[in-house]
Amino acid sequence: MINYYNQSIDMDGLLVLADGTVFRGQGFGAKGTAIGEVVFNTGMSGYQEVITDPSYTGQLITFTYPELGNTGVNQEDLEADTPAVKAVLCRCLAPQPSNWRSSGTLEQWLEQHGVVGLKGIDTRAVVRQLRDGGAINGAVSTDGTSPAELLKQVLAAPSMAGQNLAERVSTTRAYRWSSPTAAAFDQRLQDQPADRYRVVAIDFGIKRAILERLSAHGCDVEVLPAGSDADAVLALKPDGVFLSNGPGDPSAVGSGIALAKQLLSDPALPMFGICLGHQILGLALGGSTFKLGYGHRGLNHPCGGSGLVEITSQNHGFALDANSLDPQRVAVTHHNLNDRTVAGLELRDQPVFGVQYHPEASPGPHDADHHFARFINLMASPRNADKIERPS
Repeated sequence: MINYYNQSIDMDGLLVLADGTVFRGQGFGAKGTAIGEVVFNTGMSGYQEVITDPSYTGQLITFTYPELGNTGVNQEDLEADTPAVKAVLCRCLAPQPSNWRSSGTLEQWLEQHGVVGLKGIDTRAVVRQLRDGGAINGAVSTDGTSPAELLKQVLAAPSMAGQNLAERVSTTRAYRWSSPTAAAFDQRLQDQPADRYRVVAIDFGIKRAILERLSAHGCDVEVLPAGSDADAVLALKPDGVFLSNGPGDPSAVGSGIALAKQLLSDPALPMFGICLGHQILGLALGGSTFKLGYGHRGLNHPCGGSGLVEITSQNHGFALDANSLDPQRVAVTHHNLNDRTVAGLELRDQPVFGVQYHPEASPGPHDADHHFARFINLMASPRNADKIERPS
């Protein structure tokens, strides 16, 4: 059954949800139809970083902030070379960007990359629908396809649960990264070691800002594909291993879980996971994950532990089950203070930890950048131990 939320004839675009609800809007960007999971982000800035974040692969993103596009687009705020989202939904689209770094309009950029857009939609109603009923598949269409046909396609689309999207977005070849962000005002360079740390990063959909923060903290990063094995990682003789963010269901990333299990067998190897990488660590340690009702996507999620509260940037639809983790081996260090889900963990007897949120931000606050420094300190400990003079 089709239920129209807005029947205005002036609207040429449609959002059709799997429950039959239809929202009307005006198309912008590329003309076409996009089908995927409909989610929302509550951030007030950083739309370009959100749109290019590989963790949004396969999703239709609704922005709750009422105006989009007012700062245009630029080359410095990309988290990947191309957009990851399938469609963008917003209330208002700025008619003209105004920013000293802008090199074009959001509408032109989305059209160039084949991303469908819908403006003039009642985003508050969409968010209420998702918040009350949970994340749901949907279709955004601006090419005249009928609501009935769109609903048929949506109902045939797979759920996000069970999908291994990390292998789809991961690099297919190894490469090296050693540069901080090109935006000089945001480099936040830290004290640099005489010998930079060699980090192997497993790319499950890694954001460029993570590579930039690792570099700013003194790391040369070797990025490997998601399907890499322990032999390939250890052959590079890393000081530490980083497990990246990424899209899809963490429990479906079998190769990543197997790799983490192998690497955890070395009790001295520092490891750090963010978002999907954090979940993969938990799964490798015998834990389990579950799908959140509508996910955590925004820039102001409070997370805390041991008297410390951090305001964090988040983007995930799954979470670790705290009760599935062995408390004798794993300590939960942070919780999301909105719903008490696991937001951080560490091993009690190994230099291994992970956070569910994004300390690199981009967009978002810098409260959690110290986690990169913690990773550096874990890698520094073996070096410093080697310098200690021991009695003969």
